[in-house]
Amino acid sequence: MSVSGLCQICESRPARDRCDNCGTFACRVHYEPTVGLCVDCAARVDTTGRDEGVDGTQS
Repeated sequence: MSVSGLCQICESRPARDRCDNCGTFACRVHYEPTVGLCVDCAARVDTTGRDEGVDGTQS
């Protein structure tokens, strides 16, 4: 999805995409197009594709 405005992560580059998980608008540096997630959400997904909760437990 193409969007306009600034990246909500770095606040300096133009946002190009929106995270499918949290809705954050992200620039190309802070967006992982292969999974459709911002880098923050992508970092929480383990290799099995399960999301890791805030407390470190898997959901």
